[in-house]
Amino acid sequence: MSTPPLTREFLRELFLFERLADDQLDWVLEHAVREDYPAGTAIIREGEPATCFYVLLSGALRLTRLVGGSELELIRSDQRGAYCGATQFFMGQRGEQRYSASVHAVSDLTFLTLPAEQFAARFGEWFPMATHLLEGMFLGWRNSDAVIGSRQRLLALGELSAGLTHELNNPAAAAVRATAALRERVAGMRHKLALLAKKDIEPDLLEQLLDVQERLVEEVASAPTLTAMRQADREDEIGDWLEAHEIEQGWDLAAIFAAAGLTAESLEQVLDSVGATLIDGAVRWLAYALETELLMAEIEDSTKRVSALVGAAKQYSQMDRAPHQWIDVHDGLESTLVMLTGKIGAGVTVVREFDRSLPPVPAYAGELNQVWTNLIDNAVAAMRGSGTLTIRTGRTDDLVRVEIRDTGPGIPAGIRDRIFEPFFSTKPAGEGTGLGLDISRRIIVDRHGGRLRVESEPGDTRFEILLPLNE
Repeated sequence: MSTPPLTREFLRELFLFERLADDQLDWVLEHAVREDYPAGTAIIREGEPATCFYVLLSGALRLTRLVGGSELELIRSDQRGAYCGATQFFMGQRGEQRYSASVHAVSDLTFLTLPAEQFAARFGEWFPMATHLLEGMFLGWRNSDAVIGSRQRLLALGELSAGLTHELNNPAAAAVRATAALRERVAGMRHKLALLAKKDIEPDLLEQLLDVQERLVEEVASAPTLTAMRQADREDEIGDWLEAHEIEQGWDLAAIFAAAGLTAESLEQVLDSVGATLIDGAVRWLAYALETELLMAEIEDSTKRVSALVGAAKQYSQMDRAPHQWIDVHDGLESTLVMLTGKIGAGVTVVREFDRSLPPVPAYAGELNQVWTNLIDNAVAAMRGSGTLTIRTGRTDDLVRVEIRDTGPGIPAGIRDRIFEPFFSTKPAGEGTGLGLDISRRIIVDRHGGRLRVESEPGDTRFEILLPLNE
């Protein structure tokens, strides 16, 4: 690796130093050291004393921070003149400074390094007013960010957890109800079996009854889903059969048999197996067996739903996953929809037009989920509880395309160019920070090298995200 020698002319090619006077450049040249690092080297470690200010001369680096015990990559850069390390050197007189992030060499690279303590003293002499302004801005930003950021995180967590717990409550409550009913049905089966046994039923006849039971139970899993009208007709048909064979309270049993997929012909098979004498007890015992199977299927479906919701929450949060990975964008979109189910509400119709043949893309999955959350949340808010949310995926050349579309009133042309500006919001005061679209743009454009654009007219607003298929 070779870079030109450090001279005034060379330093002025770097945006940090281009406006410095000759004597200032001479001070930098006197105190600067050029350092070379091979690819893969950990140059700076988060939390260590911030002793040096680094300026990138060549190569590529990445900055990371530890969040919850996991390494989070903040940025990658190969921009000549990019700086890192003791970036708050001007705060040196307020106490010992420590590196706020770790820096790793992605490729072989060269840094120009300056001693932070000496640079801070000289910087204060060169730019006293700027130093005071930077100190005030930094302290103000840090304090307000601590207060506002904490509040925003709590609000976001509260909204997401409320939606998730609401979704979890439904299948959990269904499983509890089905379990209680199942306990009653099993007790009823034991009672009916005892009654059959008291009638001295022949062993061969009991075996036939058990065979019929097993055959009918197997049919439950493959029973077709009937329309409400067809279900009612089936219940009428079975009820008439039970009444014709003098089985009391047959209408209660008819609903069970119809839900299990049985017909009057199925009951004729039972009659042929056990005879008219035992048909009443046999039908009731079979009803308990079939209802037990239906309840177990309901419990299985409920617990699967709970498991799917937990899986969606883990995918959304990217728990136990690498920050940068090859992903299927549909996984993040689906998990985001699950997490926002409570906010989307029943009045919004969600339409998925997914191209499942799309290849995986290299991405920061957790950050993309933040983009999907911001865009979907804005779309739902724009529709005010009623409309159609369409999420479409496809491919444009060597880019994966994700389109989020809503039927809200649209974005007025006069402010369309400003919606990605920090702190610009069309929501009433207190309902938004104005940072969602700015954050989304930075994640898509700066972090992933993609594109984010919007088209809007009344009744049709479309945000289009384009993500590169290659690193």
